Amino acid sequence: MSTARPTRRPYLIIGLLLLAVAAVTAWDASTMRIRANYGVGADAASYLVAVFFCALAVGHFVAAFWGPGTTVEEIDLRAVGWVALALASLVAAISLGAGFILGTTLLFAFTARAFGRRAFLADVLIGAVLGLLVYLLFHGLLTLALPEGPLERLI
Repeated sequence: MSTARPTRRPYLIIGLLLLAVAAVTAWDASTMRIRANYGVGADAASYLVAVFFCALAVGHFVAAFWGPGTTVEEIDLRAVGWVALALASLVAAISLGAGFILGTTLLFAFTARAFGRRAFLADVLIGAVLGLLVYLLFHGLLTLALPEGPLERLI
């Protein structure tokens, strides 16, 4: 029998953090210099992400004040480590000039591993396809520049 007491504080803390991230995202979007005067600009995606962060924050506040209590679970440090490695790999790939596609490939594969998936090669292939599709969407359709590496220069 578990003696963990129900708590709603994590929902409140995460909701406040999500609001802070939404505010930073909206502020960043407001400081973007828009090159084109037609269509949807680069700032529109950032504003949309800020709205999603606000919606998630509202959901956390609802859970904090009106939702059922939850029991605090143990942190899976191995999963946290894989996610940290995924983010570090993305940053390193972009910083070292390996490009967006390779960075998102590693991000996807390592994050899938954090969630317990063991098919690393398949995840690398899935991540590469998703990274390529996102690159083509942003680069070709939205004409936004993403960090280029050897793979992006071939396209």
